[in-house]
Order: sequence, then structure tokens, then C-alpha cells
Amino acid sequence: MSLLDLPLIVATVDATAAAAADPAAAQQVVEPMFVKILATTLFAIAVIHTFVVKKFAQWAHHYPQGSLQENLLHFLAETEIVFGLWASVMFLAYAAAHRSIHHAVEYIETQLDFTEPKFVLVVMVVAATRPVVQLAERLILSVARLLPLKENVSFYIATLAFGSLLGSFITEPAAMTLLAMLLKQRYFDRGISSSLAYATIGLLFVNVSIGGTLTHFAAPPVLMVASKWNWGFWHMLTNFGWRSAAACLTSTLVVTAVYFKQLNNLQPPTESRQFIPAWLTGAHVTCLAAVVYFAHYPDVFFGVFMLFLGLVTATREYQEALKLKEGLLVGFFLAGLVVFSKLQAWWLEPLIQNMSSSMLYYGATALTAITDNAALTLLGSQVPNLSDDLKFALLAGAVSGGGLTVIANAPNPAGAGILQSSAAFAGDGINPGKLFLGALFPTAVAIAFFWLI
Repeated sequence: MSLLDLPLIVATVDATAAAAADPAAAQQVVEPMFVKILATTLFAIAVIHTFVVKKFAQWAHHYPQGSLQENLLHFLAETEIVFGLWASVMFLAYAAAHRSIHHAVEYIETQLDFTEPKFVLVVMVVAATRPVVQLAERLILSVARLLPLKENVSFYIATLAFGSLLGSFITEPAAMTLLAMLLKQRYFDRGISSSLAYATIGLLFVNVSIGGTLTHFAAPPVLMVASKWNWGFWHMLTNFGWRSAAACLTSTLVVTAVYFKQLNNLQPPTESRQFIPAWLTGAHVTCLAAVVYFAHYPDVFFGVFMLFLGLVTATREYQEALKLKEGLLVGFFLAGLVVFSKLQAWWLEPLIQNMSSSMLYYGATALTAITDNAALTLLGSQVPNLSDDLKFALLAGAVSGGGLTVIANAPNPAGAGILQSSAAFAGDGINPGKLFLGALFPTAVAIAFFWLI
């Protein structure tokens, strides 16, 4: 026996004692505290990494193109690989801590659920196809034409105020993908200012985060608690839904008013839409509906996805290139978050337990910026004997802060993956600090409607 074995032996003795005192504890995997601290440390490093990816891109230019250093720094500058990269380090550290690669594999296979990253990958690819995007555009245009404004302005309002609420029905990742595609085509690639771009992406992220609360089955943070707390459709609509709709509309109208001149001066897109047969659009919508319906059964929705890929291959003359790369990168990003989230319970749960409802609301809003809001509500739901006020505060805070960072809400990486290559960001990608600032106003409006009113 070496000194390196002592922490693991002590942790094992502690776990055995706890299991003897409480037989139920014997069924749970008890991680040594130093493993939890290591996981939190690596998670913090990953969060910091997301804020400095532009620095890695700048450093890469100091080395010859094609050199090892240049390629490595460009690799580290890819936002979507950050959490997957550090999750890989966590996997190796976990194996080293337990002195067994088998323990690390068992942790991944039995303790974690990767259904959500898989679902986001599939729904992002299916929803971003030309037939689905054109159908969504026609539906939003029909709403926009009800407004007595120039098309660019009315479409902007309809997309961000009403389109965001689609997340309550077709799931937030699907809504985010569709809205990001439409906004990219109509605004982000058409010469809008950096200020409007960050105001819009902040508004998009916040509105999609809160826009999924009209129902109990579509938004990840709601799904984590709805069945456990017996929250159904009517409960969500009367307690959260009207607040969400009012906040989305208010934020969108204010941002539109601030940037009205710029939006009004944009010329509507002139490119003609390619004809797509109604039967093909129907087939795409059916595939999307099937993926959403079987969202909790990855083997089933992956089967639907395989059929969908065959359909796209057979009808390639009506298709654009699939967003497979973007979907895979976003799925990898979210999978990295899943690896870390379970090992954050040791500090999150006591923090939640010791808060008043007001403290919990504002604390959840802030914590969501650095912790995926679905993970936050899942951990909170495990705290026993939460009052109704605390339950409301936890979920309302989690969705209110869902637009502050790319990692705050599971659909955000999908939107960021689509928009970061836009002309509005001049090839530099999305700046996390500017995104945070762009999301502050709609977040404040969400706070007003969810907590102050």
C-alpha cells in the first residue's frame, strides 16, 4: 500500500459506515470528496476556457500555418469542444482516482444519461433542413403580416416574440434551431451592426429559455421536475406561461424600438425560394414530430433519424447540406456538461436547501449562467420537502437566467453553432462577454415578470 491509496481507502471506509447507518445509501454510488472537488475544479476551468477561446485563436496566428502549435491552439479555440475536452480530462482523472478504467467506464455507462445531447444532435439536424425552415418562415411571415409594419421589422417581432413560444410545443432545441436559421438568413448575414447582433442573440437565448414554460413536456429544465412535482399543462400555463409570453413580447418590442431605424432600413431578402413538394415538407415534419414524440427514447429517435437520412439522400435535389457537423459539435458540448453536472451536487444541493424563496430565485438565475439550467432544476428537485414557493423560485430562476451564457440552457449551443459563422460576427465567433451584456436587458424583463409582478 502507498500513500496514494489513503484518500481512496478513507473515502471507502466513510461510504461503508454511511451505508451501515442507512441501508438505502448502500444502493447509491458514493464518490470520494476529492473526486467531487476535482470535478468542480475542472468544471470551473472549462467555464473559464469558454470565456477565453478568442485568445487561443489570436495566439494561433503567431505560429506558421499548419504547424502543431497553430493547429492545437485553433482546436482549443473551438467553443463547442471545450466541455467535451475537459470532460475527457475528467474521465482520465476519474479512472486514475479509482485506479481503474473500469470504474470510469461504469460511471459513464450507469450513472449518466446522455439522452439530451443525443436528442439535440438529431433534432438540430432534422429541424435545420430546407423544407422545415421554409415552412417555419411561411408560418412566421403569416403572423408578421398581421402587424402594420415593414416586413423586416414585423418579421423580427414575430420571430422573437411568438416564434420563441414554439419551444413549448416542438421542444426548445428544435425552436432554437429554426429561429437561429431564420435570423441568420434575414439579419445576421445582411450587414446588421455588432450591437444589434448581440442584442438579438441575447434576446433569442432568453426568450427561448422562458418560452418553453407554457407546457410541461418540452423544455429540459421543466421536464426535470414536472412529473416529480405533479405539474401538468394547466399548472404551467397559469403559473409560468402567461409570464413567459408577456416577457417575450415586452423585451422584443423594446429591442425593436431601440434598433427600429436599422431594422427598418434593411432590405427584405430577394432570393427566390426553391420549390419544395408538399409531400416532402410533410415527410420532414412527420420525422421531426416523431423525433420530438420519442424524445426520451434514444434508440427509437435514432432509428427515425436513420430513416430521415435516407429520405434526404433520395431527395437531394430539394435539400441543402445537412448540419451534421454543427449537430455533432453541439451534442459533444452538451455531453461534456452531462459528465460534470452530476458531480456538482455536493455543493449545489446544500446551497439550495439554505436559501429563502427570494434568495433561491436570484441564486438560481445567477447559477444558471455557469450551470446548465436543467441540471440545476434536477438537483433542486432532489432536495426533500421543498415548499411550493421554493419550487416556483427554483424553476423560474433557472429559466430566467437561461440566456446569459452559451452553457446556461441546453439549446443555446445549437443557436450559437448556427449563428457564430454569421457576417455580423466578422469571423470572430460569439464573444461571451458581449453575449452576457446583450442578454442582460431581456433577463431583467424576465425577472420583472417572473418574480416582481
